[in-house]
Amino acid sequence: MDEALLRTLTPIVIGILVRRGADFAAAEDAVQDALVEAVRVWPDDTPRDPKGWLVTVAWRKFLDATRADISRRHREVRVEGEPMPGPGEVVDDTLQLYFLCAHPSLTPASAVALTLRAVGGLTTRQIAQAYLVPEATMAQRISRAKRTVSGVRFNQPGDAATVLRVLYLVFNEGYSGDVDLAGEAIRLTRQLAAKTNHEEVAGLLALMLLHHARRPARTGPDGRLVPLAEQDRSLWNTRLIAEGVDVLQTALTRDRLGEFQAQAAIAALHADARTAEETDWVQIVEWYDELVRLTDSPVARLNRAVAVGEADGPRAGLAALAGLDPALPRHAAAAAYLHERDGDPVTAARLYTEAARSAPSLPERDHLTRQAARLNAQLRS
Repeated sequence: MDEALLRTLTPIVIGILVRRGADFAAAEDAVQDALVEAVRVWPDDTPRDPKGWLVTVAWRKFLDATRADISRRHREVRVEGEPMPGPGEVVDDTLQLYFLCAHPSLTPASAVALTLRAVGGLTTRQIAQAYLVPEATMAQRISRAKRTVSGVRFNQPGDAATVLRVLYLVFNEGYSGDVDLAGEAIRLTRQLAAKTNHEEVAGLLALMLLHHARRPARTGPDGRLVPLAEQDRSLWNTRLIAEGVDVLQTALTRDRLGEFQAQAAIAALHADARTAEETDWVQIVEWYDELVRLTDSPVARLNRAVAVGEADGPRAGLAALAGLDPALPRHAAAAAYLHERDGDPVTAARLYTEAARSAPSLPERDHLTRQAARLNAQLRS
């Protein structure tokens, strides 16, 4: 299976479906379903014309989905014409859906992927980016999860840790991606915190509140991304910060540290600094040490390297970065920042340009491109 070919053809096929009359979201869903079919069929029967095959299958998937949607709408119209039932209690069962999708018959990774797609509303591409895997791989994982639960009864709730992971990823996509889901993730996490006394639920809620408090300052009036060090801290929501710190402190007193509590502690240290210069980077590195111990996450190690660069100097940060895979998302951006602080604008400009090419969002790409242009202009002058 040529995953590089599938990645190349995906936007092309989506564009063809859009030109045929499909809206972008429907075209994207149809192509994702076609990719799942390709992953299943191609290893045994590779088509002579992969693009033509994908267009044909995706268009058929789109038509099937459109017909199903029309039928659903007709059923809804018929239901609207029926007499209204008597008074009843309005129940929000969204959180229960998260637990049911995290079914015990699924692995945690598959449960997270299925829930993000079916309930969280994220695209396969967004989920793949969150998991640092190719889009075709994630499409196959979601398809496999659907097949696993197709014949089971959803009457047995799944693992709370899996639901926490889903809520965390939904918040991250809403906080930094194309879909605004952050508020919904916070609402559901509040519900979960009200129903359980688990310290990691509290840690996740604190983390969300502290990050969300900074959101008004993350972009300028023109939509440009504003780095943390340059943000207008008077725009931060002090009420959310106070609530997040209070929730975190209560969780930490239980002395059962988890990854969400550690991440929230780092966010609290950033929120506590009145200026970027007052940030307690030494303590932040210590919390990243805890986070790496708990998760062994390459992303945590990357962020730790940047923090080490702030606490002990850019060369120490570059040394910490040297042991990580250069293919790691945002590795080039972190290296560019540390090289610039170390007085090497030539390398920094090259790395900013490289980072821009692989940026996961348009605002981030524009920011990195401007950083490269700034340094190149300085080198020419």
